[in-house]
Parts: sequence; C-alpha cells; structure tokens
Amino acid sequence: MDAIKILGSLLSSGALSRGSSSGGGILGSLVGAALGSSQRQPTQGGGSLGDLLGSVLGGGSAGQGSSGGGLGDLLGGLLGGSGKSAMGSGGLGDLLGSVLGGSNNTSVPTNAKGLEDLLGAGTGGGGLAGLIGGALAKFGQVNNPNVPTPSVDDHSMLPRGVDPAEASMQAEIMIKAMINAAKSDGNIDEAEQENIVSRLGDISRDESDFIRREFAAPLDVRGFANSVPRGLEHQVYAISLAAIDLDKNSEAKYLGELANALRISADEANEIHAQLGAPKIFA
Repeated sequence: MDAIKILGSLLSSGALSRGSSSGGGILGSLVGAALGSSQRQPTQGGGSLGDLLGSVLGGGSAGQGSSGGGLGDLLGGLLGGSGKSAMGSGGLGDLLGSVLGGSNNTSVPTNAKGLEDLLGAGTGGGGLAGLIGGALAKFGQVNNPNVPTPSVDDHSMLPRGVDPAEASMQAEIMIKAMINAAKSDGNIDEAEQENIVSRLGDISRDESDFIRREFAAPLDVRGFANSVPRGLEHQVYAISLAAIDLDKNSEAKYLGELANALRISADEANEIHAQLGAPKIFA
C-alpha cells in the first residue's frame, strides 16, 4: 500500500468535504500554505519540490496542467469547484501559479508565520509541509499520463533527509485522521463511501480496501490519539479540521474530544482554527 499516494489523493480530490464554505476553504488554506512553505525544499530525487510540481502540472503554468488532465484538474476540488474555476479564483490557484513560475515571492494564507510553524516548515525535512507537497506530487505523477508513474517504493518526491518509512507512517496517521474526522457526523453510508473511493484516482485494490476498512472501523478517538507520535499532535488536529465542514454539533464535539485526547489546550486549538481561517469552537 502506498500511504503517501493515498494522502495525496485525499488532499487533491477534496473527496471528504461535502462542499460547505468551511471544509474546502480550510483544506485549501492548509495545502496552499504547505506548498508555499515547501516549494524550494530539495527532494530526494534532485531539484526542488516546486520544480517537480511544475513538471507534474505540465511544466509551464497552472493552465497547462489543468488542460493536461493532471494535478491541476485534481487540485480544483480543493476550492470546491472545477479545476478551471479553482485555479483561476485566487488563493491556491495563485499560489500554484507562483510555484510554477518560479517566483520567490509566493504568498501563503493569512498568518503565514503561524501556519509555517504549525506545518513544521522550518524543520530539516520540511515537516508536514514537505510531506503534503511530496504526497501531492506523487499522486499527480500517478494520475498524469504524460509523466512516468512512480512505484510504491519510489520516494524521490519526498524532501531530502526524510526517512521513507517514517514518512509513510506519518502519511497513514494523517489519512486516518481525515477519515475519522469525516466519520464524526455519523452519516457516511456505504454509497457515500464508494463515491469517495471513486474520486481518489488510480489506486489499487489493496489501497481502496484500506480506505473502506478505515471507514468501517468504530470511531475510537482515544485509541487513535494514542497512536499519534509525539510532536505531530497539532498537525493531526489541523488536518482533521481540514477534512470536515464543521457545520454540525457532532463535528465540533469530535474536535473537542480529539483536542483533549491529543493534550491540546483550548487556546492552542483556537489558534490552529485562526491560522486556518476556521470558526473557533472553544470557549
């Protein structure tokens, strides 16, 4: 199973968001900040992450990537619309254009320094920012017929210095965090699960079975929190927040339970919400 590719598929498709103004925008802010922070990160295959994303998108511009049916089309789902409208609507679309154009002045969402700290962008391996960027690049390579398809054990798109086994473990944790958050409203039936799987692009039978098993598993907040490695608590909370629409009391309750299980204070959780442009839910 390729957990890094699956993480990229969930992030790029926006499959877990049901389309409210909250979910898509938060996910766009998170991914946009990750790409902005990690674009110059050297990869294990040589070159920068920005260069790699440029080649996946068609090597020139966001428009070329979109017309080529690659990652540009897939990333359109992040902003809740078609590839064309999302890529041209500012925010993530503008950021991707700056990445591909080689700009040194790429903008990231409001409160950029806080987001960079949250994503671990200042760490040697690029933190969650580097993992997100690598995951998007790998998924884009798999789903773009114009570039070579990477194998499961191809980690050339990951930041230099990152241990592939650790990156795969972290990717699996993030996948489980997103699926758990999506399950928190209790309304993902079998038909909706199949719809989500169908939107994930070129994934194997083992990978789709993994997604289905995670949806079917009972929601165990404490057990999941205990599996999160020390130092990833805030990032896990952030990616959980980005996977839901936060328009139901059950979702806010889940986030409260998750924050408590991860030993995240109300003030810390509210700061994460502020950094991602999400409504605050803690008193």
